[in-house]
Amino acid sequence: MELGITGKTALVTGSSRGIGRAIAMVLSREGARVCVCARNPEPLEVLAKELRSEGAQVATVVTDVATQEGAYLAVDSAVRAFGSMDILVNNVGGSGGAGAFDAASTQQWNDVIQRNLMSAVWCSQRAVPLMRQCGGGSIVHISSIFGREYATSAPYSAAKAGLIALTKEMAVDLASHRVRVNAVAPGSIFFPGGSWDRRNQHDPEAVSKMVREQIPWGRFGTPEEVADVVAFLCSERAKWVTGSTVPVDGGQGRAY
Repeated sequence: MELGITGKTALVTGSSRGIGRAIAMVLSREGARVCVCARNPEPLEVLAKELRSEGAQVATVVTDVATQEGAYLAVDSAVRAFGSMDILVNNVGGSGGAGAFDAASTQQWNDVIQRNLMSAVWCSQRAVPLMRQCGGGSIVHISSIFGREYATSAPYSAAKAGLIALTKEMAVDLASHRVRVNAVAPGSIFFPGGSWDRRNQHDPEAVSKMVREQIPWGRFGTPEEVADVVAFLCSERAKWVTGSTVPVDGGQGRAY
């Protein structure tokens, strides 16, 4: 299927590993010019080298989008590299070890909200005026099924739920500017170095039990399976889809 994103400029935050890396790869392979972004330069350069070897146009920016200055820098760097802003994928996230409501500290609340919610706000604030100049664009927020139902981290659930609510508000508000806004809500995704990989190394029996009991397909999802849905939402093939949150979870979530 031709997605119609060849030559479009895409910024993917948190793209050095896992879901963000997979999103950057699929968008690049579909013809987009991709700016990859993370705090650690080494894995970014590895990704950029791999994509350039395939003939892709790739830019890198080392910044922390959990700060307003870092988020603005990420968007500005993509525009400096390629001259436009067409696609924004707000992927940065994580619970940071924050737990239940009565256990999470004020600092953990601040960190998790900034990383998961405010990073998307700040990147979008900077990107939307540029998208309007280009005649429109597409924004995809990476939320979670745990923004739709119970999770063991109160700050994480609140932040991801906020991201889902923000998706609908932005979609309605920005429709007149031809900017589409959607979210993807992944379930439990496994990749090397990710949270489930670490948990599996610590307690493989508990992880295996969780998979058997909570994921109907009996396995973890992969970053690539999330990335394919994101690429569709970014594309011309999804031009009548906006304000939606799409679960990508193998039936794990119980919300409807």
